[in-house]
Amino acid sequence: MAAMSSRLPLSFIKSAHASARGDSTPVQTQGLSLREIALAKLHHANGRFRNPFSGVAQGSPWPVIKWKLFSRNRFKALYADERVVPVSIDWEPVRQNNGLSVTFLKHASVMIKDQDKYLLVDPAFFSPSRFIKDFTPLAFDIGEMPRPHHLLITHGHYDHLDIPTLNSLPRETHLITPLGYDETFNELEMKQRIRMDWFDTFEEGDREITLLPCNHWTMRNPLTGPDRSLWGSYLIKTATGPVIYVSGDTGYFDGFREIGEQFPIDLAIINLGAYEPRWLMGPTHMNPAEAVQAFKELGAERLLIVHWGSYRLGDEPVHLPLIEVRRELEKQGLLDRLVPLNHGETLFGL
Repeated sequence: MAAMSSRLPLSFIKSAHASARGDSTPVQTQGLSLREIALAKLHHANGRFRNPFSGVAQGSPWPVIKWKLFSRNRFKALYADERVVPVSIDWEPVRQNNGLSVTFLKHASVMIKDQDKYLLVDPAFFSPSRFIKDFTPLAFDIGEMPRPHHLLITHGHYDHLDIPTLNSLPRETHLITPLGYDETFNELEMKQRIRMDWFDTFEEGDREITLLPCNHWTMRNPLTGPDRSLWGSYLIKTATGPVIYVSGDTGYFDGFREIGEQFPIDLAIINLGAYEPRWLMGPTHMNPAEAVQAFKELGAERLLIVHWGSYRLGDEPVHLPLIEVRRELEKQGLLDRLVPLNHGETLFGL
């Protein structure tokens, strides 16, 4: 850290730590790699965190009020095509498989089995609000699901860090999370936890799990404000061999190309949903064209999209992301690279 900081102007370092709540002052990152940004702690600011890839302030209720009360929704006519599709999973083939498998549960929740270990990403088995309809209710007992050895959380928004879901899991489950969230997990009495900053790595034999930067933010309590905890994506080097990238929620940013240049990626799991209207969602959620562009820049062999189908969190209907990403991939001659999993389905091997 000291060697890294010594190569940067003092005013440059100070500007990164001058953030207040929701501060949108741009951070000077031009010419710096993602790793240099992380080493210089440009995403840390006065006991909070900040997004060095965006100058858009987050956490104010007024854009949401404008959206809900005064913005025209051009997708309303498509809501009639939304369907409730209960999720049923036969876990026995997953248990019997000794290699690698990826099960898309619902929303952004994915179960990765890597040899004899289960990694559960962003479990959210219930609606984040009683005002938000669940289009993919679970039709199986959670107790039937294989017990996860590691629970990976990308960030603290309620559709990714869901208290009722966490309460349904064993208290001794091992957690891998970005920095922060102590209060949340202490209240849950879930204390087996690794806290990671960007580019930190958890190693377990031949398995490596690295937290990487992404273009997002987080908030759980509007009274205490945004970005009291960190967010990120994950790079999972499986013990089986293939490498899986989990984007988490993120807006498009130049970092995808750099990540693709540093790591060979066999499967990119990219969040696609809650991307309309663009004036509100664009800074922190990719639309289908951006998701395909990110996939190309990551240089990944195959693409799985999640974060669609369960909860309508943007203007677009829940089924539209899959339709639109298929169309975008087909236009670019990449449709054969899509892993066409629906909720409850499993990909065996890569």
